[in-house]
Amino acid sequence: MNKESNRISTKGMAMIIIIAVLLVDQLTKIWVKTHMHLHECIDITGWFKILFVENNGMAYGMELLGGKLVLSLFRIVAISVLAYYLYKEVKRNANRLYVACVAMVWAGAVGNLIDSVFYGMIFNAASPFYVSYFVPFGQGYAPMLMGKVVDMLHFPLIETHYPEWVPWVGGNEFVFFSPVFNVADACISVGFVMALLFCRDEIAKISLFKHVDDNNHSQTKDK
Repeated sequence: MNKESNRISTKGMAMIIIIAVLLVDQLTKIWVKTHMHLHECIDITGWFKILFVENNGMAYGMELLGGKLVLSLFRIVAISVLAYYLYKEVKRNANRLYVACVAMVWAGAVGNLIDSVFYGMIFNAASPFYVSYFVPFGQGYAPMLMGKVVDMLHFPLIETHYPEWVPWVGGNEFVFFSPVFNVADACISVGFVMALLFCRDEIAKISLFKHVDDNNHSQTKDK
């Protein structure tokens, strides 16, 4: 009975994390999309800014070789596999922290996929000259799976210039931690790093080599 209660509790925790991440991620993206011009910047503090940018690529603006459609299809496959894995981990009542980490990664991936699938269908194109707005479904700036991901979180912790004597870049601006990202990106990164730091035993269980070794051990034992 206790085991069943714990399993339900783990499932509930995973659902709460997923819903919370998706709500915060989409609400912040929609607010920025409908209240700010493209590349507009709001200074919160000297080291934290809200900067509206869009990208076609992966987390933190990285690009994937093969184009936007390939990236969107890859995301759908990866999210489907991860969803099944999360379901299996919840069902076997895995370590709660590990389940939370996987749920954060999955929710973050889904958050960015929503942008790719739907934003091109429901918004007009972003511009530095006007604020975007909703349009009738299907009349947006891009077809399904081709929408751009909205980013807005910018933490330029150090903004300075290279010394003039530095070859090639002397006098150029230098920004420490220049990526612009969103809530979904942050959840993917935090969930992944926390899993590596605090859930090594759980990660070891999905190791291919351990799986093969366990199978060999089982076969030897049967003989």
